[in-house]
Amino acid sequence: MVKRLFDIVCATVALVLLALPLLWLAWRVRRRLGSPVLFRQQRPGLHGQPFLMFKFRTMTDARDAQGALRPDGERLTAFGRWLRSTSLDELPELINVLRGDMSLVGPRPLLMEYLPLYSKEQMRRHDVRPGITGWAQVNGRNALRWEDKFAFDVWYVDHRSLRLDLRILWMTVAQVLRRDGINAPGEATVAPFTGSAPPACDRIETP
Repeated sequence: MVKRLFDIVCATVALVLLALPLLWLAWRVRRRLGSPVLFRQQRPGLHGQPFLMFKFRTMTDARDAQGALRPDGERLTAFGRWLRSTSLDELPELINVLRGDMSLVGPRPLLMEYLPLYSKEQMRRHDVRPGITGWAQVNGRNALRWEDKFAFDVWYVDHRSLRLDLRILWMTVAQVLRRDGINAPGEATVAPFTGSAPPACDRIETP
């Protein structure tokens, strides 16, 4: 209950303070990338239940001759890369926090199609609400291997507290300013998850 109240207060204050910057960003996205301004996609939330997540769009809708979307690297514009590198594309998720779909801190909501690919242990990342930022994000973000990322997520589930959330939020600010771990090595964004390799993460950081 304390965590939920903290989320509501912080998200409300952030949306009020950032109202004008959010409107400016929406205008810039509309000018640079067209409509819709917001990218909407179903993601798994608490206990894997789907919800509609909001982000500023960062890619065009460019398609090949067969009508299929082109690879991320071809659709991600310079403006879109800037939005991602500054994490400004994530700001509309504050709406998801107010709605109760997400928390400020928690495992990042990934894709619905990944659900059948998780091991039983990895599936525990859905025992809490997903977050705008999380323990995996401040320990490597997209530069992590999938198995390591999930291990950090499960560690957070087992050790979550308001004190840890505050630490993660502080670390997130520092990481955004450094723009670390935005992309996976050799990828425009991040390689898709195709299933788990044998556990290999023995370096989970503790507070």
